[in-house]
Amino acid sequence: MKGGMQGMMQQVQKMQEEMQKVHAKLGGMEVSAEAGGGMIKATANGNKEIVSIEIDPQVIVAEDKEILEDLVVAAVNKALQSAAKLTEEEMQKVTKGMIPPGLNIPGM
Repeated sequence: MKGGMQGMMQQVQKMQEEMQKVHAKLGGMEVSAEAGGGMIKATANGNKEIVSIEIDPQVIVAEDKEILEDLVVAAVNKALQSAAKLTEEEMQKVTKGMIPPGLNIPGM
């Protein structure tokens, strides 16, 4: 029994080390999403942080401020959703076979 617990702890430690590597890797990975037919582009990294927003100069019109704001929100939300999916896929590579399917652990 004791050896089994030690083995399990080593496996957990290895998984934590792998997850730290994945988090570092995710910081360098980027996903982009567009809104308004490509007029707004938001880019996020794998750590779910927005790293850039590009706005086509054609949509910068004072009268359309609310539309522009809505497009920025839409692009940012799409980019963050893509970043979350990327993070989930990368974490699943690390935890595959270690965590039973359906067990949802935050951050994994």
